[in-house]
Amino acid sequence: MSNDANSIRTPLSKVRYLGSARSGTRDVWMMRATSAALVPLTIGFVWLLLTVVGKDYKATRDIMSGVAPAVVTLLFILAGVYHMKLGMKVIVEDYVHGEHAKAWTLLANEFFCYAIGLACVYATLRIGFV
Repeated sequence: MSNDANSIRTPLSKVRYLGSARSGTRDVWMMRATSAALVPLTIGFVWLLLTVVGKDYKATRDIMSGVAPAVVTLLFILAGVYHMKLGMKVIVEDYVHGEHAKAWTLLANEFFCYAIGLACVYATLRIGFV
């Protein structure tokens, strides 16, 4: 038997030279990269939060308005939201059936992630600059 007879690829994917997901490899690598980045960022962010526990509003604001805490917080937010977006995309692609439902759910996922990210970045920058 030839290799074509044992292949599990569809005829259309053989013609297009595409896998089943097209962008799946990139998403997997980005999930791994954001996971690796989130390990030290989470440790730094939790350490930052533990330093402000029990302090009053002014002291907390003074600590959080520094450059290093703002950078750690912003990187934590951006990496976390992007990781969340990719994770939810995988879940939607795997478990939502029907092209219209999948398209609308993916659109809602994008909107939700951008809205959460924008709100968190705005709050962080507002603490740092006001």
